Amino acid sequence: MVRGKIVMKRIENAANRLVTFTKRRNGLLKKAFELSVLCDVDVAVIIFSQKGKLYEFSSSNMQKTIERYYMYSREIPTLKAEMEQHMQHSRIETANMFKKIECLEDFKRRLLGQGLGSCSVEELEEIGSQIEQSLKNIRARKAQLYKEQIHQLKEKERILLEENVKLYEKCGSGKSGQPQTQQRKVGNNCTQNSQCLKAVTELFIGLPQNH
Repeated sequence: MVRGKIVMKRIENAANRLVTFTKRRNGLLKKAFELSVLCDVDVAVIIFSQKGKLYEFSSSNMQKTIERYYMYSREIPTLKAEMEQHMQHSRIETANMFKKIECLEDFKRRLLGQGLGSCSVEELEEIGSQIEQSLKNIRARKAQLYKEQIHQLKEKERILLEENVKLYEKCGSGKSGQPQTQQRKVGNNCTQNSQCLKAVTELFIGLPQNH
């Protein structure tokens, strides 16, 4: 048999109201006990009947549970106030950040020569000064890079000269006299070294000749 839908309103009949209260009270306390055991949580239920009789259930100490409730209820307004203050501060910071980004984008457009129609003479002079300073920084950086590259090339030249001197000594030219200083031109060293190597590595291909 299908039970009808219960209308949520006060039961007028006193006897029926008492029976319903007893059944539902016992069911509520039973559910509270099951919840505390199955989920391992602290549960406290307080019920006052129509005549003021107290019915209660607590999975632990009722007094401690009530104290915890009062403590938590006092902390909630403080936490809400702190959270609201933090959110307000975050909104202000976000708005300021958007303003800064907008100003930077506008300044970037002006540096690129866009949107100059609304600029005053002072603003144009400031933009020109910024561009000149940027060009100075760029030129200084380029000069530094060129200087480093020249230093590297000189170092490579020094290493090549040393290698050419070593090759010159290996070719046997040092027997008649000491090798010239490292100030010899790279081209001359390469020419002499190539002739020596050519003389040393000369081969004859064919049948051996009878002497």
